[in-house]
Amino acid sequence: MNFAWFVAGLITLVAGAQFLVRGASKLALSFGISPLVIGLTVVAFGTSAPEMAVSVRSAWGGQVDIALGNVVGSNIFSVLFILGLSALIAPLVVAPQLIRQEVPIMLGASVLLFLLALDGSISRVDSAVLFGLLIVYTVFLIRQSRREQQATRDEYAMEFGATADTWDRHWSAQLGLIVGGLVLLVAGANWLVDAAVAFATALGLSEMVIGLTIVAAGTSLPEVATSVVATLRGERDIAVGNVIGSNVFNILCVLGLSGLVAPQALSVAPAMLSFDMLVMIAVALACLPIFFTGHRIARWEGALFLFYYVAYTAWLLLAAQQHDALATYGAVMVTTVLPLTAITLVVIAVREWRARRR
Repeated sequence: MNFAWFVAGLITLVAGAQFLVRGASKLALSFGISPLVIGLTVVAFGTSAPEMAVSVRSAWGGQVDIALGNVVGSNIFSVLFILGLSALIAPLVVAPQLIRQEVPIMLGASVLLFLLALDGSISRVDSAVLFGLLIVYTVFLIRQSRREQQATRDEYAMEFGATADTWDRHWSAQLGLIVGGLVLLVAGANWLVDAAVAFATALGLSEMVIGLTIVAAGTSLPEVATSVVATLRGERDIAVGNVIGSNVFNILCVLGLSGLVAPQALSVAPAMLSFDMLVMIAVALACLPIFFTGHRIARWEGALFLFYYVAYTAWLLLAAQQHDALATYGAVMVTTVLPLTAITLVVIAVREWRARRR
């Protein structure tokens, strides 16, 4: 029954996010907001809606480890799994703006979260800072969108623009979609969180591990669908930008709002602070040299991302069970796999830099 409730929660969350995005996008178009702005804000917010629903529900109910694990795990999953899978389908050409601006913003938000959590908790003041930065970031995106190239505008208009006569053209239908989406998100979050807590108890795993793995992957399904479909359509900015934008929203909006509504400060587990948040920062940092090499994510780089997500998940499970192989596994990763990967990326980045100088 717990598995059935978990699946039902996931399906309900995804459906709620789709309804919310469709209704909010159409309503925004009705008010004359450009498709580009909608893609950068409404859709990025909508694909993060499951994470927000689950984390807010968890924070309100006292399951802080699930609330934090969901955000940190989703950000790791988005870069390593979603971008990795998308790049395996087709090499992703990365827009220069993502390298110069969006990835550094994602990295900065990740580092800021780590710094705020160093005292062992995320207070209401910390949460207010995160949510305030979300408002600044959104205003910045809207102002910047006015200077975007026409090709980018056309790409977003094709994805999010108004179509011919459709049943949801009227504002009443759009409001109905928004309300219905919110109701589904709340219901799905309740079912999923309750099932996740039951899983943790039954499997002998901590709520943090469940949040970092099963819950994080489940609530990231809208990003998976959006990025994979955009990749198949050749919409490079949407495929990559969706992941980067959603990660920024997860930290600033989801955790900011969760901390504001929680009865008390969000306590940060020592393991989260000493390992998982550092992995999240490392993953964001790894995007810079990979994106820099030819402004693209090649298939082998996508495979590397997927490999590291499998390795990270395996580490979590081994550590949770205190398995005998944990020490050997960690030694191999630290002394062999990670250094070889770092050397490879540095060599490729240096070659690319020299080639451009010539």
